[in-house]
Amino acid sequence: MLAKVAVMGQFPGFSRWVCAAEHVHESSQPRPSSYHPQFFTAAEYATIDELSELIIPADESPGAREAGVAEFIDFMTASDSEIQYPFRTGLTTLDASAIQKYGSSFVNLREAQQIELLSSMTNDDFFKLIREYTVMGYYTSRIGLEELNYPGLRIYSQSPACPHKGDPEHKHLPPPRF
Repeated sequence: MLAKVAVMGQFPGFSRWVCAAEHVHESSQPRPSSYHPQFFTAAEYATIDELSELIIPADESPGAREAGVAEFIDFMTASDSEIQYPFRTGLTTLDASAIQKYGSSFVNLREAQQIELLSSMTNDDFFKLIREYTVMGYYTSRIGLEELNYPGLRIYSQSPACPHKGDPEHKHLPPPRF
């Protein structure tokens, strides 16, 4: 799964991931300003976007929508035939439940209605799948890694030294080679 995330850097429209190329190669096309789903229909993609934002909402920090989680889920689903059916049937079931209970598709419901509907699905396989991919997409994006204060995002002119040099447990370690 992580290998797929690494490949995403070259995927057109996938600009919010840390592994995404930050510069344009001569042979590559510039990234489009708007994303067009590769697997989901426009309605399904809107539902994925809404679901991911409900799972990781924007509060004092950016949410799933700002991190581009729906793009991530679309890419991963387009690339993995094993999850295509569960995602598509889950979205269909979710919309059917929303229409049956509230008379409208999931994305057109008020947030309180969406949350109430999702609360009844927390043990459902589709909910587990969407939650897993939302969390994975968020925390592999630049926004998610910044939220974690991931040190790999910082570039050091030289490697930082051990902050506790006098610690007796470090005396057995050999000196740095470079």
